[in-house]
Amino acid sequence: MNDTGRPPAAPAPVRVGELLRLAGPVVASRLAIMAMGLTDTLVVGRFSARELAYHALGWSLTSIVLVGGIGLLVGTQVLTARHRGAGRPHATAAVLRRGLRHAVVIGLVATIGLLIGGPPLLRATLPPDLAAGAIPPMRIFALSLTPYLVADALIFWFEGHERPGRPAAALWLANAVNLALALWLVPGRSPFGVEGAVAAGWATLGARTFLMLVLLGMLVAWRPASAWGVFRRQPAAPAEASEQRRIGGAAGASYLLEAGGFSLLNLVAGQVSAAVVAAWAVVGNVASIVFMLPLGLANATGVLVARCVGAGDAEGVGRAFRLGLGLAVGSLAFVSLGLLGGAAMVARLYTADPAVLALLPQGLALGALFFMADGAQVVAAHGLRARGDIWWPTAVHGLAYVVVMLPLAWGLAVGWGWGLSGILWAVIAASLLSAAALVARFRALGVRLPGEAAQRTV
Repeated sequence: MNDTGRPPAAPAPVRVGELLRLAGPVVASRLAIMAMGLTDTLVVGRFSARELAYHALGWSLTSIVLVGGIGLLVGTQVLTARHRGAGRPHATAAVLRRGLRHAVVIGLVATIGLLIGGPPLLRATLPPDLAAGAIPPMRIFALSLTPYLVADALIFWFEGHERPGRPAAALWLANAVNLALALWLVPGRSPFGVEGAVAAGWATLGARTFLMLVLLGMLVAWRPASAWGVFRRQPAAPAEASEQRRIGGAAGASYLLEAGGFSLLNLVAGQVSAAVVAAWAVVGNVASIVFMLPLGLANATGVLVARCVGAGDAEGVGRAFRLGLGLAVGSLAFVSLGLLGGAAMVARLYTADPAVLALLPQGLALGALFFMADGAQVVAAHGLRARGDIWWPTAVHGLAYVVVMLPLAWGLAVGWGWGLSGILWAVIAASLLSAAALVARFRALGVRLPGEAAQRTV
């Protein structure tokens, strides 16, 4: 397969080296995404534990909407990879143009919704002092949604073309911008009169806008994009547009349920104490950073599965999934062991607050218990979507992370008084349930591929 659009004579077998070649830059991209959150958490946490709580609570609502929006754009990656596997790279121009339109619409609607509905929701669910501190950063985070979603549409398109190095480089450049802005703004050293969580929000807005502009520049500079017609109006393709929306809708719902469940755990923690909110923010941030490893492998697995679907290679679909699942679970086993032994050291990196430090070592150790299950479920979910089974992950994520995790977390953390430990035991139970159901589903499908109408969109 090459940029001229000529398909190979026969599907090439998926190998470990190919998965790693694609997964490496994708993992680097996902780590860069989390590095922004890590930067803000570290800088704000060292400035003030209370400001960290405001930051986490303000971030919680916007992150739910953001992750749901990213899910709505997944169809851009899946259809790009399918067209590439079928030898039709020129058809990906229309896929990208639709993806960019979706990103702008989703971002603007989400921003308006959060600006109007976010403050009342926070006031209704949090103690007055926490709500008052969380609303200002939430508003600023909302403003950064549109540029970030436009950037994600471009990232998915480049990755679907198996060119993940470009978005990885852009993301790390954006991290440098975010770090510089955070170090300048958060301590209140700038002439703008902002500090703490609000200042971190402005740093995030600046970094995300920079990311969007860099990726747009990379698109303009990549010659195949122009040759395929990315910058020209494309003929209407109602069937493919519907398929792109269908994949995105299912993935968006799935992402929203999973990420929404995790973000709402901030509100559960807020019913206990500000120290538990801050401690959960740290544990969640560490878990999210670790999650970037299996998420990168899952994205790479999904691209290869979709490419094999486009090429009609049923054996390749199964092999790509097995390789991705094995690498994710195996690598996370080593990460979990490392965190179990270094929980106290990691806790001290985040905060010096005695109340938070008293909770963190045990919380981080418990967090390590669900890493492998979380990795297995995300690889299986991406694999299922890539092969056309898009609603099973949505149903499983709704069951695991809403029906099971949220009530269980509330009961254990608030009702039984387990605090942070109660939240984490609920996460462990939900992750195990999700992993078991999704992996079983992929295996049950065997070598079946989606029908011609689902995979051969032109």
